[in-house]
Amino acid sequence: MKVIRSVQAMKQERSHWKGKVGFVPTMGYLHTGHLSLFQQARTENEILVASIFVNPTQFGAHEDFDSYPRNLERDLRLLETLHVDTVFTPTVAEMYPQGFTTYVDPIGPFAEQAEGAARPGHFRGVATIVLKLFQIVQPDQAYFGQKDAQQVAVIARMIEDFNLPIALQVLPTVREPDGLAMSSRNSYLQAWERTAALVLYKALQAGQTAFINGTVGIKQAQSTVPTTPTHVRQAMIDVIASEPLAKLDYAEIRNPETFLPLETLQAPAVLLLAVSIGTTRLIDNFVFNADGIWDTGTFLM
Repeated sequence: MKVIRSVQAMKQERSHWKGKVGFVPTMGYLHTGHLSLFQQARTENEILVASIFVNPTQFGAHEDFDSYPRNLERDLRLLETLHVDTVFTPTVAEMYPQGFTTYVDPIGPFAEQAEGAARPGHFRGVATIVLKLFQIVQPDQAYFGQKDAQQVAVIARMIEDFNLPIALQVLPTVREPDGLAMSSRNSYLQAWERTAALVLYKALQAGQTAFINGTVGIKQAQSTVPTTPTHVRQAMIDVIASEPLAKLDYAEIRNPETFLPLETLQAPAVLLLAVSIGTTRLIDNFVFNADGIWDTGTFLM
């Protein structure tokens, strides 16, 4: 496994590759959710590339860039066991050299609402670094997790808008046996906060139940007061409110293809949550696909 730290060396390495290239961009501190991306990518590509880069431009002024968990040596050991061919680990100065002024600034509901409203400028940083990495690595396929549903939507839109020759592969959220979505930020949680964090999964389950009951009621004409997206949101909000350690940022139900709020209960749909447990901010989602199947993630055994 090669570990490359400079853009020039990475581009030179890329020029030697033959065959399909799979790419998994990460900010490191790898967990089982990340590993599932590498495992899938390894089966579908001749060359497998990872990047590890904690991107400062997607963090706000008072967010956790400095304290974001890092353990490069551990990450490299894990990646070697997964038979990753090349790991790109640039410095901030390498990716944003002196005089850097050009950013990708997505607009519209993808980037400006829900997570975009809560973290202004976040998706500007995400889109910029992902496009830079795509330009350097030039993958045929790129792999992302469904847990960051809005990020996936922004990247999918960018690939289409810029006519990038990259297939975006989105894999299900990986969950702990009790339902908590895998996240590097879970390492911030104290034991009692880890228990409280289960409220996100419970809230999504409540929203899912309200959604299903509402759509069944509409189809069977059994409900005199049809369930609306507002009812689904409220079902999630009520569960979050039941946990004293939880502070709700937002609870949303949107179309995952446009990221506009749903006006009626119908597929496709995505239930989105952002909640702070103590000082740790967590996000999660369930997706109701256009084919009518819920994607709530896969569980560790």
